[in-house]
Amino acid sequence: MTARESAAADVALKIDGLAPTRGVLDNGVTLLTKQTRTTPAVTIHASLAGGSAVDPAELSGVAHFVSRSIDRGTAQYSADALAEQLDSRGVSLAVSIGRHALSLVCTCLVEDFEAILSLVGEILISPTFPADEVERRRGEIVTLIRQDEDSPAAVATDALMAMLYGASHPYGRPIRGTIAHVDHIDRAALQRFHQDHASPAALTLAIVGDVAPGEVLDAAAAAFGTWSASAQPPAPRPAVPANAARRTRTIPMMNKSQTDIAYGFTAIARSDPAFYAHWLMNNILGQYSLGGRLGDSIRERQGMAYYVSSSLDANLLEGPLMIRAGVNPSNVERAVASIDAELTSLMKDGPTTQEVIESKQYLIGSMPRTLETNAGIASFLQTIERFGLGLDYDVRMPALLQHVTGEEIHAAATRAVDPSRATVVVAGPYDGALA
Repeated sequence: MTARESAAADVALKIDGLAPTRGVLDNGVTLLTKQTRTTPAVTIHASLAGGSAVDPAELSGVAHFVSRSIDRGTAQYSADALAEQLDSRGVSLAVSIGRHALSLVCTCLVEDFEAILSLVGEILISPTFPADEVERRRGEIVTLIRQDEDSPAAVATDALMAMLYGASHPYGRPIRGTIAHVDHIDRAALQRFHQDHASPAALTLAIVGDVAPGEVLDAAAAAFGTWSASAQPPAPRPAVPANAARRTRTIPMMNKSQTDIAYGFTAIARSDPAFYAHWLMNNILGQYSLGGRLGDSIRERQGMAYYVSSSLDANLLEGPLMIRAGVNPSNVERAVASIDAELTSLMKDGPTTQEVIESKQYLIGSMPRTLETNAGIASFLQTIERFGLGLDYDVRMPALLQHVTGEEIHAAATRAVDPSRATVVVAGPYDGALA
């Protein structure tokens, strides 16, 4: 344990936290539980490791396709029967896909908990991907991709990711895939993806609500305990390419009214010890669209952006730090130059003392807000499990941030946001040349 971690642990002992319970079923399913008594309801958040990052290169988008069709029929229920089971209890099931996980989330009344958990188990364990439902979902996905292709913001973001990571890296490919890929994804491909990646060892259940941990364990064992599938071993994580020079690309979309800028870098993984310094640095830079240096300079003082913000996606692999802005076409060069100037200033001088204090206060103060609901707590529990942060992370996090110095934030900026190594994409009614 480092000195900083030790100090954080000392502080943690003085703070009452969530204190969730963690267990593992005999077949490998991980179970995270937290009993709350604020409402007579329970949130179920099931997360299956293996998102778009495990898509085969030749079938990019298959994980997303699975997420759109996994709840459209099982060995026991048709799509209509599943919908009836949920609707009759007033439950809405949300299925989503990320780079590293497929998630099913719903909230039900306490008296319906065991039945709904059993239904979630049925969906995860034995989806049938009926042919007619697959074709219906294919049409919906193609429509979504065409909408993305018509959106300057989506086009700029996808192009930036492709330039940062390359087509051979999963982060460089759009989560939804391309229309050409989607056209080749059939029922057999969906079944194969499920067979390869769905297993008890890959599943984490976060269950939060007015139900005791012992009851949750019994219900989870009933719903998942007999599942015995084994998934493929995880593939080696691909290396993230380094970018040593500035690169720019313009994608003219002359029928649009707004131009969107995506400006970014490959940054760090969540496990990097410098994560907290990078997190604060990004907050100071412009994590929130009306705050930070970017928002203050480009949107508020100069008034030349409809929106501007930065985001840091520190994931299992080195994720991107991305700045996005929407501007009038006449302001493209000025906006890019202003982003360059703000990054250069942060690299040269580092943050002010006031920026460090306020950013720490903001991020620490935001933690209780994320834990106000059962759904928020369940999502938080999935995050700490995915990144191995520990069950007491909520009480240790404030000290981890408080111990970051201005010098460490300055070093993070020097490491992460050098404009001479930036990749810049502009999409919209603009066909000029970028510096």
